[in-house]
Amino acid sequence: MHIFLGDDDSVINSGNELWLTTVAGSNGEEEHDQQPAANGSSRLSAVFLIINAALGAGLLNFPQAFDQAGGIMTAVIVQVVLLGWIMGALLILAHCSDQTGARTLQEVLEGVYGRPGLIACSSAVALYCFGTCVTFLIIIGDQFDRVLSSLHGLDFCHYWYMNRNFTIVLSSSVFILPLCYSRRIDFLKYVSSVGVVTVVYVVILIVYQKYMGNFVPGPIKTSPTHWTDIFLVVPVICFGYQCHVSVIPVYACLRERNLNNFTLCASVAIAVCVATYTVAGIYGYLTFGSYVTSDVLESYSGSDILVLIGIVAVAIKTYTTYPILLFCGREAVSNLWANLLHDSESDVAVTERRRRITIATVWFILTLVLALLSPDIGSVIDILGSLAAIFIFVFPGLCLMQSTLHKDPHIILNKDKFVVLAAIIFILLGTFIFGVVFVQAAIRFYKKPPITVRLCI
Repeated sequence: MHIFLGDDDSVINSGNELWLTTVAGSNGEEEHDQQPAANGSSRLSAVFLIINAALGAGLLNFPQAFDQAGGIMTAVIVQVVLLGWIMGALLILAHCSDQTGARTLQEVLEGVYGRPGLIACSSAVALYCFGTCVTFLIIIGDQFDRVLSSLHGLDFCHYWYMNRNFTIVLSSSVFILPLCYSRRIDFLKYVSSVGVVTVVYVVILIVYQKYMGNFVPGPIKTSPTHWTDIFLVVPVICFGYQCHVSVIPVYACLRERNLNNFTLCASVAIAVCVATYTVAGIYGYLTFGSYVTSDVLESYSGSDILVLIGIVAVAIKTYTTYPILLFCGREAVSNLWANLLHDSESDVAVTERRRRITIATVWFILTLVLALLSPDIGSVIDILGSLAAIFIFVFPGLCLMQSTLHKDPHIILNKDKFVVLAAIIFILLGTFIFGVVFVQAAIRFYKKPPITVRLCI
């Protein structure tokens, strides 16, 4: 179990190299893999990893979210307000990671709350990452359906080699599964750069279609119909900017691990995400108005070669993001496995390797099966967005409060009183957002059950 350490105990500077101290692993094993900073990832690699973890299929939902929230101005204001909390949460988690010597989000919670914190956080991370991975595979199948229906015809799925069951299994086994066994998350820095490039293409495509697509938009809102409509954009924003599960492993692999470097990397990554989401949301909404669909690419003609490339780009982006979520989920399941089953193997390296391979393989197979059986993901992003609020607000708030109480149990200093108040606001705001968004998602699901429109006839 991690022990809460002071600021000076979390890292040791030796010459020009930064070494992480040896801390007890959350799986009951001692971490002896102290690696010099020279083996870590660069700032640019860390930026790409964070961007790739944050940017995803949520990009395609932003135009409709702008419509549901009551127009561009309302959605942008809500986004700006939430961004301050999102960035603050990233810095809090990094600070607590330094104090505890943690390398994952669940280890941060273990460092400040012990075993109960580890189990609660690991369960939430595993659930969120698993659900997201399932949606990624469904999205891959949807992109294949769009491309094949355009190139072959609407009877494409009657051919076994073009059926979505075959295309999902084959493509994910070739492009995703080999990337799921890496021990360190910075192994994915190269594929992350590819994922970022594909997203840039999709954004350029949305802007291009606004001026060259000759679309007639529906009514464009300038204010929300009901004030509660502003919360409809919250799950999309939370889901879109939720990289808090991934940033601690990225921070742990940073070559020069310190809060200043992390702040720079996180700021650049979030700035890129802001520009990407905002441009896609504004131009996508202005192109279609109230006629915009939940997946903005579905509103474009599938016969346009530029659109087909954009559809393929979304699939490629999904291939590059799935392994990052699986890595975080795999570590969470590994923590639960070790703590609940009380592993006590003598060969630590063999145990870790076997557990890593087993969890990754079973995880991939289960998500693949559920993706083949699940008909629709219409309400899944809303549910995942509500859960993302827990990672963005509640967990960082809990970490901030406990770390402050640890060094000042009686809250004597005025600075610590302010910090505790901020932590309470984080927790209350996150709980409120989670509750409101979850209830709204449940009501919308009940009133309008998800309907799957298949392209094959």
